[in-house]
Amino acid sequence: MIAKPLGMLLNFLYGLIGNYGITIIAFTIIVKLILLPLTIQQLKSTKQMSELQPKLKELQEKYKNDKEKLNAKTVELYQQYKVNPVGGCLPLLIQMPIIFGLFAVLREPIKYITDPNFVQAVNEAFLWIPNLSQPDLIILPVLAGITTYFSMNSASTGAVQNQTMKTMNMVFPVMILWWGRSFPAGLTLYWVVSNIFQMVQQYLLPKAGTVGTPKEESN
Repeated sequence: MIAKPLGMLLNFLYGLIGNYGITIIAFTIIVKLILLPLTIQQLKSTKQMSELQPKLKELQEKYKNDKEKLNAKTVELYQQYKVNPVGGCLPLLIQMPIIFGLFAVLREPIKYITDPNFVQAVNEAFLWIPNLSQPDLIILPVLAGITTYFSMNSASTGAVQNQTMKTMNMVFPVMILWWGRSFPAGLTLYWVVSNIFQMVQQYLLPKAGTVGTPKEESN
């Protein structure tokens, strides 16, 4: 349901541009712009929750022997700072099918694009890449790993990270680098451009994740 329309968009852009590599870059930027409102909301909620972690830990330590009181104080803290603890879930749930659709289209574009003129497009060269339908074993996977690392860390700048987040920030880029060696170069190119777009977005929206003002201070 999602991959087919995305395939139509990819094919339409290729008809305008005539270069598969540049088409993937334009395609990525357009999809990221469409998802921008959801991404901002998810980013805001994630940063707010991270910034509240020290206060949550204080409550957990103070009421560690009274679970009922801890739950009540935790809800009160969320209300005080106007933070919804599940605020980042809905944008993520909406984006996930679209992300899976993107991966499906760029991994097997011929499966979702029936235009015979597009068959040759996926085998085109781009920059140093001789064939975008085949994996690039070194440069693109390394770029994918590096941009993933900086994208994840720029998203958490200024926020308190727990050990799990720190571990993921180190492990996930390595996983992306390894996977990139087996993905079609077109898909890895999408991932690199997507990460760069996200880093630019986070730079331009530095206050998107600031927690709200406590109600006591605003009165």
